[in-house]
Amino acid sequence: MTNPSRRDVAAVAAVSLAAVAASPSAESRAMSDFWRGVARLYDLPPGVVQLENGNFGVMARPVRAAYAAHIDRVNRDGSYYTRRFYDADLAAVRARAAQALGVDAHEIVFTRGATEALQALIGGYANLKPGDGVLYADLDYDSMQTAMAWLAQRRGAVPVTIALPEPATRQGLIDAYAQAFDANPHVRLALLTHLSHRTGLVLPIAEIVAMARARGIDCIVDSAHAWGQIPFSLTQMGADFVGLNAHKWIGAPIGVGILYCRRSRIRDLENFMGEPGPVDSLDSKVHTGTANFAAFLTLPDALDFHEQIGAARKAERLRALRDRWAEPLRDHPAFEILTPADPALSGGLTSFRLRGKTSAEDARAIARRLLDAHKIFTVARFGVARGACVRVTPNVFTSEDDIDRLLAAVRAIARA
Repeated sequence: MTNPSRRDVAAVAAVSLAAVAASPSAESRAMSDFWRGVARLYDLPPGVVQLENGNFGVMARPVRAAYAAHIDRVNRDGSYYTRRFYDADLAAVRARAAQALGVDAHEIVFTRGATEALQALIGGYANLKPGDGVLYADLDYDSMQTAMAWLAQRRGAVPVTIALPEPATRQGLIDAYAQAFDANPHVRLALLTHLSHRTGLVLPIAEIVAMARARGIDCIVDSAHAWGQIPFSLTQMGADFVGLNAHKWIGAPIGVGILYCRRSRIRDLENFMGEPGPVDSLDSKVHTGTANFAAFLTLPDALDFHEQIGAARKAERLRALRDRWAEPLRDHPAFEILTPADPALSGGLTSFRLRGKTSAEDARAIARRLLDAHKIFTVARFGVARGACVRVTPNVFTSEDDIDRLLAAVRAIARA
């Protein structure tokens, strides 16, 4: 069956990029046409500017059609399919996902999301003894902070918490972790969030992982928001343990996550709750039970769609949309932009707060005002050491007009 995502996006890209090649001066117009074409492949809520895309990434219409076809097949053929053919099909999906990530298929295993993957990594990490420190930061995801703190009960570990600098710089972030490692030489495991769901801050992961390794510290990396939003390489990142989502920025159906573990480190994870499988297989480290067959089968369709847009082109677009609203407000006395202008430290997701408005209710009130008065949907985020904020998350279907509406709206709120 012809892959609809590959066909439709390729058609959009061919027209727009051919125009760029024919006339470099037409590049801006051609790329605008390209992104309008991509946006037409999505169905969105009417009357609302959708700028909260961090919860999950809605499927593009061609991916959704592929998902529907997979659902139909699974429900038509039932266990005759799932018990006789699904394992081979899932192995092919696993190989496709590994190829997209640039790793070996034996180094990944599917989960129902990055949360499940990271909980399995944190809970299954076997190299802690009583008194060893486990370090995490204010920008880490709530469930992951809970799991790290739980290691005190599980392993007798000692939690160490830090607040990341705001405003952040690359060197400031490296220094923050270096100082924390040096001040707490008992730390043996650190949680690092690649791209924060709270503020959008991107850590210099490779540098911090290397610095930790030199001190005998392992790192578990939360890349839930990174995969599909910013370009990166698992191998160049250097981390041995990573949790990823395919249902955020890759645009697969909800319920598709990936646990990555470097092959040489698989034995450093316990088998899940006494699973009898081989200790050198990642399949023994996670047990999801009966998951959504069709969701996993749709992952190659989502990857095709993502790759037809182009990972670098997508990252550049999301970044440009972010810069269009965040940078004009950076020097505004009423606003605090929580991610730096440095493109290496941010992607498309960025948060802001009104200066002095740091409570959870302050953030909720701003998000509520944006929706009620301006029909712009964002979300309040909490847990940042310096105060709550409002998260703005564009997607590939977001237009410049959408961003300009946001910019006008937040300026109006500041004047009120």
